[in-house]
Amino acid sequence: MNFPPVHTAGQEEPDSEDEVYEVVDLTEYARRHQWWSRVFGNSSGPIAEKYSVATQIVMGGVTGWCAGYVFQRVGKIAATAIGGGFLLLQIANHSGYVQVDWKKVEKDVNKAKKHLKKKANKAAPEINTFIEEATDFIKRNIVLSSGFVGGFFLGMAS
Repeated sequence: MNFPPVHTAGQEEPDSEDEVYEVVDLTEYARRHQWWSRVFGNSSGPIAEKYSVATQIVMGGVTGWCAGYVFQRVGKIAATAIGGGFLLLQIANHSGYVQVDWKKVEKDVNKAKKHLKKKANKAAPEINTFIEEATDFIKRNIVLSSGFVGGFFLGMAS
């Protein structure tokens, strides 16, 4: 697609065949066209300022139930896959198809655990920032968060 050159007022035609394009400052454009204020309303603060307590509990409960239900289903599938893999490995080992050096496996697992403990003690700054932001969100929206936790547990139980 070939667009015609853009000329601003007071500019002459360029002498060369190079096309001239207008430079748009995206930060200024975003300030002038705040689409999010049309979508989310003028108040972009915590949810507690926008909705009633009952609405927040229902919204949190429904989203929590959905998340809990999905988490339960995915957890069951993952547990079945991992357990089935170990079961097949044991059957293959018992039948003589596979020979597993369990001492070496145990040694490697212990080595990996030590390595993970060292890395876990030095948490990345991004993780700490994420935890601080999540804690701040929960504090600002305690009613919604409480509904989410309750709904999550109900979703896990269903």
